[in-house]
Amino acid sequence: MNFSARQGAGKWRFGAAGPGGAALVTAATVLCLFSARPEAAQGRRHADFSLENLFGRPPRPHRAARAAKVPLPLPRPPEAPREETEEAKGEPEIVPNIEAPAKPAAPAEQVVPGTPAPSVAPAAPQVSACRQALTEDIAIAPSLPSVHGPGGCGGDDLVRLEAIVLPDKHRVAVSPPATLRCQMAASIADWVRSDVAPLTERLGSEIASLDNFDSFECRGRNRIKGAPLSEHGKANALDVRAFKLADGRSIGLTDRSQPRNLREDVLHNVCARFMTVLGPDSDGYHEDHIHLDQMERRNNYKICQWDVLDPLPSVAPLMPAERPTDAPPREVAKHEGAKGDTAAEEGDKVEEAKPAEAQSAEKEQPASRPRRSAKLKH
Repeated sequence: MNFSARQGAGKWRFGAAGPGGAALVTAATVLCLFSARPEAAQGRRHADFSLENLFGRPPRPHRAARAAKVPLPLPRPPEAPREETEEAKGEPEIVPNIEAPAKPAAPAEQVVPGTPAPSVAPAAPQVSACRQALTEDIAIAPSLPSVHGPGGCGGDDLVRLEAIVLPDKHRVAVSPPATLRCQMAASIADWVRSDVAPLTERLGSEIASLDNFDSFECRGRNRIKGAPLSEHGKANALDVRAFKLADGRSIGLTDRSQPRNLREDVLHNVCARFMTVLGPDSDGYHEDHIHLDQMERRNNYKICQWDVLDPLPSVAPLMPAERPTDAPPREVAKHEGAKGDTAAEEGDKVEEAKPAEAQSAEKEQPASRPRRSAKLKH
C-alpha cells in the first residue's frame, strides 16, 4: 500500500494549512477559555441553583479554600540596629506577640488485655451536719466506721464518746467510753452540759464522770431471745447508773438514800430531752439503772416510766399480828442434847396438874430416884 504526503494532505481536512493550522485552532480555543469573565462563573452558580429547584439535583461541592499558614517572624536580635523610621515619628514600637507552642497532650494509657484495671481511690465519705457540730469544744468523740450487722444491728455516723467538755473546759469522763450514733452522743453531751452540771453544783462539788452501764450491743430488748431489736443494737441508747463527783461521792439515780428532789429534777430533765426513759417500776429490768434512747415513733410519741421511790424507813416496822387460833400447830425443832431438860420440864408440868393432897403425900415418902452421873465431854 502506497502512502505519500500529497495523498495525506488531500485526505485530511486540514487542507493546505496542514499541521500548523490545527495548532492555531487549539491556541485560539485556550485563549477564549482564559479570557472568560467572572460573570460567567456566577452564571453557572445560578444555573446550578435553578437546576436544583427544577430537577432536585444538589449543587456541585466547591473546594474550601485552605488557609495558608504564615510563619511568624523571628524576634529581632538585640545586637541588630534599630529602625529610625518609627522612633523618629515618636510612635511606640510594635513588638509581635509570639506565643509559646502548646504542649502536646499526654497520650492515653493503653490497657493491655489480660492486665487488671487500675484501682480507683474511693471517694471520701461526706461528713454529716451532726459530726461537724460535735466539735472538741463540746465532746471528745472520735468518729468510728459504720457497722452493719445481722438483723439491722449497727448503723452509720458512729462515734466513740469518751468525754464531755463543760463550758468552763472541764471534762466529764464517760466510763467506759460509749459507742453511740452522733445524734445520740450530742443529746447526752447537751444533757450533761446544760442540766447535770448545774445540779451537781448544788451538792458542793462538780461532776467528774458519768457511769456508763451499757451502750452499743447487738441484742434484743431486755436480752430476750426473739424479741425486737433493742435501741442498744442500733447504737441509739445509753444506760446510766450514777454520777461521780470530784470529791469522790457517787450519786446513784436509783439510790433511795439520795435526795429525792435531786432525783426528781433528773427525771424531769431526761423526760424532756429523750424519747424513751425507763427506770424503777417500769418493766422489772431497770431497777438499778436508767435507760435513755432517741427512738423515733409516730407523732413524736414519748415514753417516760420512772418512779422516784422514797427512802426506806429508819425504824423497823411493827411486829406482825397474833397467830389465829384456828391455825395449825407450829413444828418445834427437837434437839438430842436437851432430852433431860425436856423431860424435867414435862415432869414439872405433870406435878402442877396433880391435886394438892397427892403432892403432900408424895413429899412424905422418901425419895428413891437414882442419881445420874454427869458425863463431861472434852
